Amino acid sequence: MSIKIEHLTHIYMEGSPFASTAISDINLEINDGEFIGLIGHTGCGKSTLIQHLNGLLKPTSGTIRIDGIDIASMGRDLKKVRQKVGLVFQYPEYQLFEETVYKDIAFGPKNLGLPDDEIDARVREAMDLVGLDEKKVGERSPFELSGGQRRRVAIAGVLAMKPEVLILDEPAAGLDPRGKHEILSQVKMLHEKYGLTIVLVSHSMEDVAKLVQRIIVMNSGKVVFDSTPKEVFSHAKELEDMGLDIPQITKLMKELTLRGMDVPEDVYTIEQAKEILLDRIRGR
Repeated sequence: MSIKIEHLTHIYMEGSPFASTAISDINLEINDGEFIGLIGHTGCGKSTLIQHLNGLLKPTSGTIRIDGIDIASMGRDLKKVRQKVGLVFQYPEYQLFEETVYKDIAFGPKNLGLPDDEIDARVREAMDLVGLDEKKVGERSPFELSGGQRRRVAIAGVLAMKPEVLILDEPAAGLDPRGKHEILSQVKMLHEKYGLTIVLVSHSMEDVAKLVQRIIVMNSGKVVFDSTPKEVFSHAKELEDMGLDIPQITKLMKELTLRGMDVPEDVYTIEQAKEILLDRIRGR
């Protein structure tokens, strides 16, 4: 399923003295099966952009087409869009409200009017996808779980709707290192094993570098870079001027180059650096 964005602009409180342009003339295409990282400093327009992708916000101007259909023309059929494009907000566990994990994940499918056996199948499948044991936690209150587990319950609730695109706004925010690793590993698995199209919003250059295939960089409501991690992170000075950074491992490799070591500078994951440095130590 493709998403095509053309000349998208959103102005909050348009026509008032407090009007503010959040995003301006955005042109993007998200293709089936891609894993995209969306980065930019706070207030650059990332959240505004992703809320347009499933119809939570309406464009001031421009179009968003899902599989060739302009979602602005769908009226009340936006429920169909929200089934196809699942959005997980930052700190989604704050939106948990049912008395058990099972009921919380079942909430979305139940509102679709699905039969009980289909709801049950979806809940069990979604729990399995995020690594939760239905027998162990299904009847527990979500508020008895760890932060990482609650985050997975929230993601499972979106997956139970069977979206074709999953948008995650800072899914590891506020988690301890173990919880962060668990969540990001599950996200990576969803893409690799099930081919789910994923848009990951993150402030962590390290997380983006090791997970995604394509990076979109936003600044002041506009897209300024849209390319591979290797290409985007080659613009270190421009990123720093925008209040962003490059992965720490990339900084290390640049420093080693300055000190005379024959290593490439365009390395952005620990795994890449480890292989290269071991080869140099072994004299290859």
